[in-house]
This record gives sequence, C-alpha cells and structure tokens, in this order.
Amino acid sequence: MTQPLDPELFANCGPARPPIRIGGKWTAKIVLCLADGPRRFTELEGVLAGITPKVLTESLRGMERDRLIVRTAYDEHPPRVEYELTALGRDLFEPMAVACAWTERFVRSATGDRG
Repeated sequence: MTQPLDPELFANCGPARPPIRIGGKWTAKIVLCLADGPRRFTELEGVLAGITPKVLTESLRGMERDRLIVRTAYDEHPPRVEYELTALGRDLFEPMAVACAWTERFVRSATGDRG
C-alpha cells in the first residue's frame, strides 16, 4: 500500500509561481529553431509545420514569460521583431538531448527494434 502524499511535498520548490513549461508541444521545436541565433516570427512559422500563427504567438509569449527567450523589437520600417534564446533557454539543450535519447530507446523497445 502506498503512503499518503505529504502536503508539504512541494514546499521547498521556491515561490508559488508555476514552474517553467517545457513540456508544450512546440517548446522543444522552437528551442531547436533558435539554436543558431535569433529568428523572426515568419522564419519560425515557415519551418514549424502545422502550427498556427495564434499558437506560435502564444508559445513564444509563454517562453518569454518563462525567460527561455527574449523578444527584441527594432524601431525600423517595416517593423522587425526577433526571438532569441536566453542562457536559461540554451540550458535546455542537454536535458532535451537526454529526453530524445530516452524516447528513441523507448520507441525501439516498444516496436521490437533492436537497432
């Protein structure tokens, strides 16, 4: 029989702010798109097949709120906006690589592939 959960389980996790949301469908893909430097909205939209402008905007805003990316608006005509990873966003590369490797092993074992 399992023990009841301790009500203080997350008491030492810092402020009551929600954790960084790195599990969204698009977050990891956006991080990879920004790996080589800043990108414009249309560049991201063009490579992220299936994402709507609304969802891309929401994803970028959430990532900015979580300090994974920084949005820079340039005072130019026409206006130019770029998105770039912060140091915190770049820190996601290692855990993402681990998660990808785990996923590949899981898929191979689930399909019986020994390769």
